[in-house]
This record gives sequence, C-alpha cells and structure tokens, in this order.
Amino acid sequence: MSSGALPGFRDFYPDELARRAHIFRAWRAVARKYAFVEYDGPPLEPLDLYTKKSGDEIVGQLYNFVDKGGREVALRPEMTPTFARMVGARANALRKPVRWFSTPQLFRYERAQRGRLREHYQLNVDIVGEQSEVADAELLCVALEIMQQLGLTSADVRARVSDRRLLNGILLTIGVTEAQVPAVYAVVDKIARQPREVSAAKLTEAGLASALADRVLALASGVSFEALRAEFGAAPAAAEHIARFASYRSHLAALGFGDWVDLDLSIVRGLAYYTGIVFELFDAKGELRAICGGGRYDTLLKSLGGVDLPALGFGMGDVVLGELLQDRGLFAAADEDAVELHLVAGNGAGAAGYPKALALVTALRRAGFSVNHGMNAERYLGQATRNQVDSARKSGAVAAVSFNEKGETEVTSLLGKMSGAATLVLDTTRVLAGDDTTRQTLRTWLHEQRQTARQSHG
Repeated sequence: MSSGALPGFRDFYPDELARRAHIFRAWRAVARKYAFVEYDGPPLEPLDLYTKKSGDEIVGQLYNFVDKGGREVALRPEMTPTFARMVGARANALRKPVRWFSTPQLFRYERAQRGRLREHYQLNVDIVGEQSEVADAELLCVALEIMQQLGLTSADVRARVSDRRLLNGILLTIGVTEAQVPAVYAVVDKIARQPREVSAAKLTEAGLASALADRVLALASGVSFEALRAEFGAAPAAAEHIARFASYRSHLAALGFGDWVDLDLSIVRGLAYYTGIVFELFDAKGELRAICGGGRYDTLLKSLGGVDLPALGFGMGDVVLGELLQDRGLFAAADEDAVELHLVAGNGAGAAGYPKALALVTALRRAGFSVNHGMNAERYLGQATRNQVDSARKSGAVAAVSFNEKGETEVTSLLGKMSGAATLVLDTTRVLAGDDTTRQTLRTWLHEQRQTARQSHG
C-alpha cells in the first residue's frame, strides 16, 4: 500500500489546508467585491470539449478514459471550455455582461516541478458581453487586488500586459507578412525561455530577413509604450490599437493599479484563442512561474458554446501563489481558522458540573464561536486545570474558557505568557441565554487578543 499521494498530487494536512483556505478567502472576497458571482461545473467532461479547442495533441496531457457508458471523457484540465459551454446553453437568458468566477480543481498530466503539479486549484474570473477596454482593465484589477488582499505590493508582483492586436499591427508595419505572423508569435511567446540566438534562428527559418528578425526581438525584449506610440501612433495598421491601449492604461490608473503594470510585447499567451489585451502576473524577483494569466478571447464562445459574444477572463492557480506567499512570509498571519475557545476546568468546575459545562460549549457554538473540549467528563473534572490549559495551548486555541469559583464564565488568553494573561469575565446566565451584548463583548475581546499577539510578533 502506498504511503503517500500520487506524484504531482497533494495531501492537505490541516496546516496546508489552512494556507489553501487563506488563498481561497482572498479569491472569493475580492471577486465578490467586484460584483462577480460564483459558479461551478462537473470535474468530468466529454473529451472533445478540449480537443475541439486545442487539438488532439492535448490528449497527452489529459487524464482521459472511456467510461462505462462508452463515452470518451476527461478530467477537466482547465475551466474555460466548461464556462463557454454553460454560458452558451443559457446565453439568451443571462443578463449581460456576465460576471462569473469559480475555484475548480484541475488536472493535467505533466512533469511535476516547482510551481507546476498534476492537480491544482485555480481561480477563474470571466466577463462575457462587453467589448470595451474598461472591462479589460476591470479584469486585471481583480487579479491585482487579490495580490493586495494577500499582503503583496507592486514591489512584489508585476503585471506584464500586451495586446495581440497591437503586436500584430506593429509586426505588419515593420514588414512581417500575415503568413509569417503565427510563426513570429510562437517565437515571441518563448523569448524569455530560450537563448536569443535560438529565437533569431527560428525567425530566420520562418522567412524573416536577419535585420527584421533583430527588429522583432528588440521590440519583444523591452520597449516603452511612449516609444511605441511615438513610432507607430500614426501607422495605419497600428494606430487604432495604440489608441485603445492608451485608453486601457488610463483606466488602470483611474482604478488605482496603474503602478503595478508594465508593457511587455512578449506576453502573447500561447493559446491561439486569445484575441486582444493579454496579461500575466509575475513575482518581481523573477524567481517563479507566472502567478496568473489571461486576456480577451472574443471568438472562443462561438467555437465552444455556439454564441457570438465578446469575452475575457483569467486563471490564477494556488501553487505558484502559495509558494510566493510562503517565500514572503505572508502565511504567518493567516490564523482565521484557529479554534477560538477551549473548555478547561476552573475553580468552579465541580460546583457547576459537567452537564453545565457542555451547555456552555453549546451556547458559545450557537453564538458563532468555534469551541473545542476534551470530550471526557472524568478528565475534565479530575485532571489538573494547568494540564488542561497546557493542552488547550497546544491545540492552537485563542483562549481558554472555564467557570470560576463564583460560577462566572472566565475567558483567558492563550496567545502569550500565562502569567498575567488577559482575562475576560462574563455573566454565565447571559452566555447561556445567548445574549447579543455578551456575544459581541467576547467577539471584540478575542479580536483584540489576536491583534495584540500579531503586534508582539512583529
């Protein structure tokens, strides 16, 4: 019997799951703040849903099989085809623009390495039914605000943006033919991952003269938008796209994220279905794979879902993002999943009795608090309180709750030294009755203990 998960798959022990939940909370909080609503689809889909878009070659990366009904099926490697199918099925009834998000688990048979596994969770955010570049700006801002929500700054993460229409117009202007454009895109897409001489050779093989190949590589290796506008702003093939991109940049600035964004013409997003503005998020140190990627795909819904609607979206995986947060030490503050209260015996435990202790646990849980207890009456009444408090501390609880000698409910912080630990005394009758004022007092006090502990640690 195997003692571990399959290669490229993960077990999520409580600590790992807490980190994943921390990421999920940020995903959902920001998506909802931007008025997106959540959806989901099946993890198993017909095989041709993926081969229709990407061709038979993708089968090598799929977990696919023939089911018991004789159907060729696959575990979903991405969410966009499912999204397109679902939107297409109800396109006429959906209010436009559609603003949906999902957090599916995806599967792809690839060589497992840092930042890439055979399964991962991914935030997908999509907009359907809006052509304006304002929607492109809004979409990128969702991704960037998630970075903010997780404690990252523009010094940690950079958004590299481009526009395939703009790049296409520039290529035609400098002398690349329509027939050569696909081959140029393939080279540009890999420019950061292969030596310059390899890229130049591939461009030459595609029929570009040496000087033209050098020009393409120079443009894709780094140029400012101001320089592009000065050179190509009046070119017939590029002028419209230059103006649109300028508008896009101004919208990003107005939405508060202009300083996170860099123009990078090498960002073309290898998948051919992208049609307009595209982007990828990277850590500023350049140590990791892309955190996120997406853009406009105005023709994909027609090919997959049968409806002709403009669309755009992005995917953000949990693997690279988790590594970045770990590297920056930003998981340490994610204590939202910690147990809040742990029942221990106090000086009044014997007088109150065990049934009243369980009633206290129940009342606190019904008031919305997470409460742990030892589930053993003899241990609760017979074990020394200091040993029970030690167990409560080891459990990760924020505070211990007990009855004192007056029969009051006493709450003691477990987040610092026990000598002089902060204590809150509550009227037990009010606690058991679910009194709102008492509940809010305890909620505020627990929050204050967490804040004090965080400040003392840094």
